[in-house]
Amino acid sequence: MLSYEYVKCTDLNQVFQLMDKGEQVYPLAGGTDLMVGMRGGKYAAKMLIDIKGLEELKVLKEDEKGITIGAAVTLNEITLFAPVQKNIPILADGCHSVGSYSIRNRATLAGNICNASPAADTAAPLCCLDASVNIVSSSGTRAVPIGEFFTGPGKTALQKGELVQSIFIPKPYPQAKGVYSKASRTGSVDLATVGVAVQSWGNQVRIAVGAVAPTPVRAVSVEKAVNEKGEKDWANAAKLVHNDISPITDLRGSREYRFHMVEVLVRRGLEQTMEV
Repeated sequence: MLSYEYVKCTDLNQVFQLMDKGEQVYPLAGGTDLMVGMRGGKYAAKMLIDIKGLEELKVLKEDEKGITIGAAVTLNEITLFAPVQKNIPILADGCHSVGSYSIRNRATLAGNICNASPAADTAAPLCCLDASVNIVSSSGTRAVPIGEFFTGPGKTALQKGELVQSIFIPKPYPQAKGVYSKASRTGSVDLATVGVAVQSWGNQVRIAVGAVAPTPVRAVSVEKAVNEKGEKDWANAAKLVHNDISPITDLRGSREYRFHMVEVLVRRGLEQTMEV
C-alpha cells in the first residue's frame, strides 16, 4: 500500500516551502500520470502537494499577446476554449487525443508535458505553435521555449523547487490549417506509437513529431525542403523526416514500423494542410 503525506495548498508560497523540504515531494494537479507512476514504482513520493485549487494555476485566457493556459487547467477545458478552437485547433486535436473523456477531465496540459514522455500528444502541436513554458519558483519566474523544455525521456528543464505555472501560445496565430495525427496500437485511448503535428503558415509549414526520438522534435529536414527549396512532391518531402529522428523498438512498435509510419503521417499531414 502506498503511504504518503497529502497537503492541499492554499497559495504558491506554501507550495515552494513544501517543495524545498526534499526530493520526494510531488505537486499534484490532475494526477493521471503521477498516480500511475507511484503505483508502478516510478515515483516514491513521501508527500503530495495538491495545487489544482490555486487560482494562479487555473488561468485560461486570451489577450493581445496570445493564449495563456494555467498548469491546473484540464485538457477538456482547453479543447472547449473558444480561442483555442478558433485560432489553434491543432492544440485542441492534441488535447483530445489524450486518453478518454474522463481522463481528460482530470489531466492537464502542464502534466502532459512535465511527464516528458516522447509520445506526449500535446507536445508536437505545442512545438509547431512556438509555445513557451512559464516556470515559477521562490526566486522568481522564467520562460523556456517548448523545444528546450524537454531534455530527455522523462526529463525536463525544471530545476529543484520549480513549478510550471502556465503554457503560453503567442500571436500571431497561424492563419491556415493544422492537423495532429497518431498511430497507436488500439486506435484510441492509447499512447502514440508515432505522433505527427503539421501546421501550415501560408506557404510555409512547421512539422513536429513524437515517439520517434528521445524528445519531441521538429522535422527540420522536411521543413527546409518545403519552405526553402519549394518541394511540392509531398511523398519525397516526407521521406526526409528520417534524417530528423532516431526511433527505437519497444512494446508499442518496432523501429522499422516507426520509420514507416512517421513518413506516412507526415505525407498525409502535408497533403491535408498544404493543398487546401
